[in-house]
Amino acid sequence: MMTEPKWLEWAKQIQAIAQTGLTYAKDVYDIERYEALRQLSVDILANYTWAGKERIRLAFAGETGYATPKTDIRAVVFRDGKILLVREKIDGAWALPGGWADIGLSPSEVAVKEVREESGYEVKPVRLLAVLDKKFHDHPPEPYHIYKLFIRCDIVGGQALSGVETSDVGFFAQDGLPELSVERNTAAQIHAMFEFLRDPAKEVLLD
Repeated sequence: MMTEPKWLEWAKQIQAIAQTGLTYAKDVYDIERYEALRQLSVDILANYTWAGKERIRLAFAGETGYATPKTDIRAVVFRDGKILLVREKIDGAWALPGGWADIGLSPSEVAVKEVREESGYEVKPVRLLAVLDKKFHDHPPEPYHIYKLFIRCDIVGGQALSGVETSDVGFFAQDGLPELSVERNTAAQIHAMFEFLRDPAKEVLLD
């Protein structure tokens, strides 16, 4: 099982301690210490990544409340033995339709919404296939701690239509996958989804 770089693990832990501490701290000196820890996490990420300190501070160290993992939801849709992928405008590579979980929507509702918005197809959710911790998989370094949910869906209508964040839609065989957006999904994860096509009773994958 893969693990993320130690510097990234430390930066996340420091940020989580600082964020949670700032949520509950009352003493002015404790607040100063937690602010210093938060700045340290920003400095670590700025030193090891291309992102500038201000961007990191806004995206990574700007959250409040008790620190918890984010949830990324991906829809797994098959047709004629091929898997549905969408081309991401941001990097020109391909991914399962999906995105961040939305407040007020269930995981299944998010999967349905993302497929509609990114591919044009209407789907119904069928079953949960996998719950994966992104840090154990071969993704680029990521400042957030992220859980990835993969949900099998069946097409019930619609037609191929790219969306605001996507430029193309296609179905691909397992041995003919295009360049993948590895920030969103890896080849190993896509291959694992094909295992569910061959064995619908396969147990849910964890971590």
